[in-house]
Amino acid sequence: MSDSSFNPSTLVRPAAARSWITRLVFALAISTLFLMALGSATRVMNAGLSCPDWPLCYGEFVPRAQMNLEVFLEWFHRLIATSIGFGAIALVAVAWWFRQDLPKWTPWATVFALFLVVFQGVLGGLTVTELLRFDIVTAHLGTGLLFFSTLLAIATSLMPYQGTGTVGKLRWFGVAATGFVYFQSILGGLVSSQWALHQCFGQSQLCSVMNSHIAGIVPPTIAVLSLVILAWRTPALHPLLRRLINVAGLLLVLQLTLGVATFKLRLQVEPLTVAHQATGAALLGTLLVFTVLALRDSTPALEAEA
Repeated sequence: MSDSSFNPSTLVRPAAARSWITRLVFALAISTLFLMALGSATRVMNAGLSCPDWPLCYGEFVPRAQMNLEVFLEWFHRLIATSIGFGAIALVAVAWWFRQDLPKWTPWATVFALFLVVFQGVLGGLTVTELLRFDIVTAHLGTGLLFFSTLLAIATSLMPYQGTGTVGKLRWFGVAATGFVYFQSILGGLVSSQWALHQCFGQSQLCSVMNSHIAGIVPPTIAVLSLVILAWRTPALHPLLRRLINVAGLLLVLQLTLGVATFKLRLQVEPLTVAHQATGAALLGTLLVFTVLALRDSTPALEAEA
């Protein structure tokens, strides 16, 4: 067989290629969720500048002489971020290699994800060189959440799913709830990057920033509760959608509980703060998966084409 007749799709069936890429994207998304939790732990432990240089740490790949808990957190955060970056590069390569077996949008979506992770890496470097400037730290979080959401959207769009056609307005409630939770997460990042809660309690400064996050709880809470109630009242809803909305409701309750506890304890219990931010990201991811599936449920013609 000549090189000109070589077709990469002959190496694996289209369904197998799609399944393999879906698993890879979900794995990257889970790793990104862990990375964001690790980044939160690095921040609350005041370890963000434990490695004073970038991309190395004390001029070494592994700073053995300076290693302590704070240095380990910052160094390990960079290591996981680098691994995810290489994973994103591999994802782009595989998506383009098997592009004939995938929906036409898939390779371009992976390129967008790679752009986000590269931009995220640049922001990560700037957080160090600019000494944790709050706007850069907040942008770092926002880009991380967008990268996480992009991965979940790609994987959920590729996974096997046959809807029941009963979602109705659920898809638009899902879009609204997902958007509100994302922007509330950005407000939370703004509060944490400026240490607004500490500043307000200690010196009565930046209370407006803290209060904006507290007031910002209302829209996403109403949106998620409305989505949950509407989903419960929707007959013949796909079992997967029903499970996802139940998880979203539980995560909302957990997130509100952790937020109140974090506020009452004035950020003195670091694991609570980390859990609060990680739960917010998990809630965002659950809502996004629900919304993408709901959109697929309402577009059978597009599903058949894909």
